[in-house]
Amino acid sequence: MNIADIATTEYIEVDVGTRMGKVRSTFENGNPKGLIVTDDGDYAGVISEREVLQSHVEDDAKVGALIKPSRNDPSPKVDRNEDIREVARMLVEGNTKVAPVFEHDELWGVITEDDLLTAVLENLDALTVADIYTDDPIRLAEDDGIGKAINHLREHGISRLPVVNENGYLTGVVTTHDIADFVIRENERMTTGDRVGDNERMLDVPIYDIMNSPVVTTTADATAREAVETMLEHDYAGLVVTPDDDDRVIEGVVTKTDVLRALTFTEEEHMDVQITNISLMDTITRESVVQSIEQVADKYADMQVHHAHVRFHEHKEKLRGTPLIQCQIRLRTNKSQVAGSGEGYGAENAFRVALDKLERNVLELKGVRSDEEYRGQLLRKLNEL
Repeated sequence: MNIADIATTEYIEVDVGTRMGKVRSTFENGNPKGLIVTDDGDYAGVISEREVLQSHVEDDAKVGALIKPSRNDPSPKVDRNEDIREVARMLVEGNTKVAPVFEHDELWGVITEDDLLTAVLENLDALTVADIYTDDPIRLAEDDGIGKAINHLREHGISRLPVVNENGYLTGVVTTHDIADFVIRENERMTTGDRVGDNERMLDVPIYDIMNSPVVTTTADATAREAVETMLEHDYAGLVVTPDDDDRVIEGVVTKTDVLRALTFTEEEHMDVQITNISLMDTITRESVVQSIEQVADKYADMQVHHAHVRFHEHKEKLRGTPLIQCQIRLRTNKSQVAGSGEGYGAENAFRVALDKLERNVLELKGVRSDEEYRGQLLRKLNEL
């Protein structure tokens, strides 16, 4: 299946000279998944809600301040007749929810993650949430400040955080849109003079004041189709995963991106690997990343790796022009999920640090499994006495 009949010509377009204040208002009023930015009618890039939230660009600045070659690279250019699986991969690796669609090198329209998921909805019954969700997610306490939430969202490249009370039970969810909406409303309420001091106080506002509650959840045994239908119905980018019998306990989080990633799974012999922010890879190749992860996985013969996700994130700090990069590697296996993360100057150094941590965690998992098997054998022998 290709995207010829899925992509649409209906999208919001702004010129590079548009004020950022107007763009922020557009996100607030229309809640679009993204904006196509043009320069004298020519395609210049895409801006997502996350980029607007994370930017420190003032309202009077122009949109062009965010559209730089380094920022624009991750946004894929999709051919109108591209295969749907390839487009899913491009959105995941470009870390974007919307991409421009071209026909004969001319901007034709856009394709969004919602378009893709709606098109393949009937095929998602074959997957369960357990096949694709992320376990042990980062969470916030109700009294944590908005500033802490923003730091977590930036550092881990995620769009939502579950919130727990003093007993550790799920009471809410906060998203990038919730924070953007709050910040925009507060800035509109304040005068220019007020903002100098009040912006810092704004970051101390408890998450409890802006979180969504009650929380719409799903379970690990639900189908991916059921989860996506719930997300589309409520216009959510993700759901908290809880046990069947207690929706206060957090087991994990499943997102639309997780489902898109699953669309790219193949039956080929080599490991299926997704790389987010692939444009940050300068001195390292996809092939070497796959090979390195396979070597680590092979050290635990009983562990069958279904999927690997590698995510790069660029920090502002640099050393002789090379940016500090954070790398996170997560393996989804037949045993459980195992991950490793690390930082270094340049993507290759960051990847090596994360790979080393992953290897240690894999070997630790191997030891735990061996202990469990030994304990099981011992108990069986005792029961035979």
